Order: sequence, then structure tokens, then C-alpha cells
Amino acid sequence: MEPRSQNPAAGRESRLSFGPGEWSGAFGDVGTDLPLLAGLILVCGLEPARVLLWYGLCQIVSGLAYRLPMPVQPLKVVAALAIAAKASGAEIQGAGLAVGLIMFAGTLLGGLEALARLVPVPVVRGLQCGLGIKLGVLALGEYVWAQGPPGVGLALAAGALLLLLLRFRRVPASVALLAGGAAYAAWHGLPAAGAAAPLASLLPPVPPAAADLWAGLVLLALPQIPLSLGNSVLATQEMAADWFPARAVTVRKIGWTYSLLNLACALFGGVPVCHGSGGLAGHYAFGGRTGGSVVLYGGFFLALAALSLLWGGNPFLWFPLPVLGIALAREALALVGRVRGLSRTAGLAALGLGLLAAFPPYGFLAVMGAGVAWSALGRLRGMGVAEATK
Repeated sequence: MEPRSQNPAAGRESRLSFGPGEWSGAFGDVGTDLPLLAGLILVCGLEPARVLLWYGLCQIVSGLAYRLPMPVQPLKVVAALAIAAKASGAEIQGAGLAVGLIMFAGTLLGGLEALARLVPVPVVRGLQCGLGIKLGVLALGEYVWAQGPPGVGLALAAGALLLLLLRFRRVPASVALLAGGAAYAAWHGLPAAGAAAPLASLLPPVPPAAADLWAGLVLLALPQIPLSLGNSVLATQEMAADWFPARAVTVRKIGWTYSLLNLACALFGGVPVCHGSGGLAGHYAFGGRTGGSVVLYGGFFLALAALSLLWGGNPFLWFPLPVLGIALAREALALVGRVRGLSRTAGLAALGLGLLAAFPPYGFLAVMGAGVAWSALGRLRGMGVAEATK
């Protein structure tokens, strides 16, 4: 990460740009988004065109609101748990409503700023590490093995291509993987186009029943909240302040857009979404410096939504899941690697917290609670020492 004093130009740009760097940076987060969206649509039976439409609109709103490559991503813990449990669309909708309302209340009452002062950096990195571990397990378990031994061979080839492309920074590796997967699918024969889907498929779904709202809250939303606070809000604000200091991105603003986007998606049939430091890093690494990259990315998903309507089916059905698994594994490694910027002791602590967050039930909630308690205890000890020295 560039120190703030060494990157002043990035913060002064407030206009949208659609130059080559923005086009390259637009797809810097596709390796995270497509596998999770594909899993939610394929496994949980969500309406493809409606999900893709609202996901694209969320990207465009974020690009216009922040004027920097502020990402919108699927809620990762919600997505991973929903795919693993084969949750229903109503339960996912309930989780989006629950998360949106909780974050709305936290932003309105000032709780996010208070939490930002309480959560130590190793805890934030530990939450990111735990998410990386969880996504890595999902990538290897659900995607790489999705097509049996031939799929594993395809995943190995995609991994080799990714390692090769990472040596040539001018070629966006995520875009190349996407193009390679599409070429592989075309070579094996695309399915014949069906009847165009009715426009009624874009209409909002029926509101979730009380049981679905409760299941979404307990099974999906509560494990997500600690990671959202740590990665989507605190770590994203920290990274935006480093790379775009003049834009003055606050915890409160991130809380507002996070909560309102989730409430809109839950009401109109999108998937639960968040901002994220990994997505911001992905857009930035490939050249995104303004909100233009995110607006272009949103246009890509609007095009997929139109394809789904005209094709009459799910555009993810023909795309090779092992390739998406490799792209997701790359993001997982990037998140785990965030512990490297810490000291040896703090890094080991963050790694241990990541393991604790990833595997036990409600691990993310336990790690966040422990981090807040540890910070509060440290502050109380500091106050006691200060009183004793008066």
C-alpha cells in the first residue's frame, strides 16, 4: 500500500474517466464477484437477470457516489454460507434486509465510528484472513471439483495461466481468465438459445416471510456483520484514505451506502452486497483511479442481464466453474496475504484469529467481540496507569 504522502495525485481526481486504465481496472474484482454470483444463482435458484441487473446498478451508483473505484461485492460470508447450505432466495433476501437494517441503525446512531476506534488493526487483518481461508475452501471444494477430474485439469491449466500473466502487469489477469473460460465454453459448444425471458422476471420478489427473515438473520446475517464492520467498512476506509486522501471517504459515508444498497437489493431482488478493501485493491492494481472503472464494470453486468433475458437462460450455466474457482482462490490468497504488513507477533495473532473466524460456527462474531473486548481492556489499563502516575 502506498503511503499517503507518496500518492497525492490519486486523491485530487474527482471527475469520472473512461480511459485505458479505467477499462483495465474495471475487471480487477471479477475474480471474486463472478464465482459468488454464479454460486448463488446456480445453487440457490435466484433469478439471473434480476440479480445481474441490480448488481450492475449498484456498481454504477457506487462509482457515481464516490468518484473513485469503490467496489460493490457480494456479501462473502452470506454467499459462502448460502451456497454451502443451499439457502432459498427468501432466506437470502431476509439476510439482506437484516444486514441493511443493522448497518443503517449503526450508521444513524454513530456506532460505526465508535467501533472504528475500538477494533485493533490485527483483528481487522484477522477477519480478512479468515474470509480468505473460507473463500479458499469454497473455491477448492465447490468450484475446482465441480466437473470432476477433467475440471481439475482445467483448473490447473487456468492456475498456470494466472501465474504466467501475473508476471506481465499490463495484461489484466482476471480479464484473461474470463476470456479463456468463455473460449473454452465456446469450443465445447454453447447451449442453444431458448425463448426470451419475460420482462416480468425483473419485477421485485415477494417479501420474505417472518421465518425466512429470522433464518436469514441467524444463519447468514449475524456471521456476516463482524466481517462487514472489519473489512467492508474499517479496512476499506483505511485503504481509501491511503490512496485517495483528498476524497475524504469516511466510515459514516461507507455505512450509508452499504446499508441503503442492501435495503434496495433486498426489496427489489438483488443479492446482499458490500464494499470491500480487496475489491478496491483489485480495481486500483489494474489501473482504476476514478469511479469510471466501477461504472464500466456495472455496464458489464447490465450486458449480462440483457444476455440472460434475450438468451432465455442463465449465462453461468455454460461457463466452466473450475476457472471461476481459480479466480476466487486468487482473491482468497490476496486476503490471507494482508497479514504480511504486520509485525511478526501481530501477524501470528492475525493468522490465529483468521483460523478462529473461518471454521467454528459464528467465528467472525467471536473474533470481532474478542477484539473489541481486548481493545477496551487495554484502554482501561492505560487509564489506570495514567491515574496511578498522577
